[in-house]
Amino acid sequence: MQTSEPRLTLSLPTCGPAASGGPRPLVELAVRAEERGIDAVAVPDHIAFGPDTAGYPFGSFPLPPDAPFLEPLSVLMAIAAVTRDLRLTTGILIAPLRRAAVLAKTVATLDVMSGGRVELGVGVGWHEAEYRACGVEYHRRGAVLDDVIGACRALWQQADVTFSSETVNFASLSSLPLPVQQPLPVLIAGSLHARNVRRILATGDGWIPVMGASPVIVAEGIALLRAAGIEQGRDLSGLLVRSELAPRFDDRGRPDLDATLEPVAALIAAGVTDVQFPLPYFVSDITRADDVVDRLVAGWRRCVA
Repeated sequence: MQTSEPRLTLSLPTCGPAASGGPRPLVELAVRAEERGIDAVAVPDHIAFGPDTAGYPFGSFPLPPDAPFLEPLSVLMAIAAVTRDLRLTTGILIAPLRRAAVLAKTVATLDVMSGGRVELGVGVGWHEAEYRACGVEYHRRGAVLDDVIGACRALWQQADVTFSSETVNFASLSSLPLPVQQPLPVLIAGSLHARNVRRILATGDGWIPVMGASPVIVAEGIALLRAAGIEQGRDLSGLLVRSELAPRFDDRGRPDLDATLEPVAALIAAGVTDVQFPLPYFVSDITRADDVVDRLVAGWRRCVA
């Protein structure tokens, strides 16, 4: 389900200091973002942290292990209740940490309660201690992701479903109501190694490149996916591609909004359907985010004009 125009997605600060002030500031920010023309909000995911976060693949992890981190689907449910058109996305949900039937039920409920506004961005994460805490084998996380999303897909399509895989199995199972959206969009995150390409072709509607991926890399990835789709007999003309901008900084080390938006036009030309802006890097106090959002919307309009 490709959008006719590129969409602007706002990353919400649901972890760290912003997560300590209760739900109202986040929910109110989402309402104001919708009023200002933001198309979607995205929320990240972690369930638990061990003391060692050295495995973070993008340098030093920006939060201490004891930082608060709100559960993303719960946050999106609160936002769904007070918005009308805002798309509700995860960026990303670590799907292997959840039981398939429970995840299918939660996401379907969110889609029904929001009137069909959910986009599920999923990936495997990076923190081994988190997997141990959830009783999931870290080294099998890719296979578990495949099985969880495959099972959710089956449960989202109809009642009385039988599903069999290496890690998820059930027979004659129904989980109603079904999502409003058929299909409910699922975007797979990460680099396009062979297994991820197969995963997107098998269970995905889109791709989330690594944060800050250049327009050239994104264009090459889209071409790769479409070529693979042709080989496998799958039409990917409606491929969703949500690309998150990496924050850029000025000479004094302050986040630079205009510089961060610089790749937008090239990303859209490359085939990106959704551009995600990393708001948490630009605001330390969520109640003071309005100025940044206003400047973001103005800058976005210049980029897509």
